Amino acid sequence: MTNQDNASNTATAEETLSVAELARTLGAELKLDSTQIARTITLLDEGNTIPFIARYRKEVTGSLDEVQIQAIADRAGALRALFERKADVRRLIDGQGKLTPELATAIAAASTLQEVEDLYLPYRPKRKTRASVAREKGLTPLADLILQQPELRGDIDELLEEHSRPFLDPEKGVETSLEAYAGARDIAAEVIAEDANVRGRVRSAFFKRSAITAKVADAEKIAEKDPNGVYQLYYTFNESVTKLVPHRVLALNRAEREDVLRVSVALPYEQVQRDITQYYPIKATSPFAGQLAEAVEDGYKRLLAPAMEREVRVELTRQAEEHAINIFAAGLTLFLVNRIYGIQDIGHVTPSESLPIEPATQRQ
Repeated sequence: MTNQDNASNTATAEETLSVAELARTLGAELKLDSTQIARTITLLDEGNTIPFIARYRKEVTGSLDEVQIQAIADRAGALRALFERKADVRRLIDGQGKLTPELATAIAAASTLQEVEDLYLPYRPKRKTRASVAREKGLTPLADLILQQPELRGDIDELLEEHSRPFLDPEKGVETSLEAYAGARDIAAEVIAEDANVRGRVRSAFFKRSAITAKVADAEKIAEKDPNGVYQLYYTFNESVTKLVPHRVLALNRAEREDVLRVSVALPYEQVQRDITQYYPIKATSPFAGQLAEAVEDGYKRLLAPAMEREVRVELTRQAEEHAINIFAAGLTLFLVNRIYGIQDIGHVTPSESLPIEPATQRQ
């Protein structure tokens, strides 16, 4: 039996996620009894609402409250989505004949959808890229040499020329060693940028150390685009993403939509170089060291950094919108409670203040 057969069998054996398995996982996460969780999931799967379960099915759930039931519902949905995506990714890679036992194990061990997508990225069908063009020219073996960094003795230029010679083919548009290495670097850059380990490390660095910057989109039209100076605070703006408060994220997004500002998230290459070369070490004694150094920097700046910028922007927006919704909900709840209890001046009432036991309509 081949490695691919073993991987396929492993994938087939994991097609369903039982309620019992789900309950065990959530029990460990939420510090609740797995039996309670299993019964609660069953009630949710039957279409019962969370308030109904909390109020009228206490004997089934073990008196779980709405907050606990909501947490179970949210995490059960997330874990099921993760499990289904893992199955899809295994199937898609297996369909290409590239699912190895190691890859199947890595997919099974992934704990987030992002990790699964990172593992799938090298196998995802792509539009034509610089790397795919280079592969069509037969330059993959030369890219492998760059990535492997063999240590060879001799004159560097001569060694590079010697190893590029078999790949020269005018009919394919590779007439010189410079063109051969340019294409090989494109392949190496894409391989590095799509490596799940590299993406994980760089993603972590982006969320911890990157900065968001804003500048005026068109200085000549700023009076027209922002006549009241609503966004003047952000005309020249730079702040760490870890310090950016939610309302500023939303303000920057609005200004960008209105074509007032150009917003970007960046992290200098020098701050992530070691995170990448940890997985693709550059050996000074290899004639291909310079080629790999260029490929690493190009892969980061051209492919990886833009992808991480999009991820950070999406996550910052999600958090800011969630925060805004929570603030609005809290304010609305306070307003409604005050109306019910007949409190007219809500400007001096906080959610922590005591309220009358009986509604105002019952107090004569």
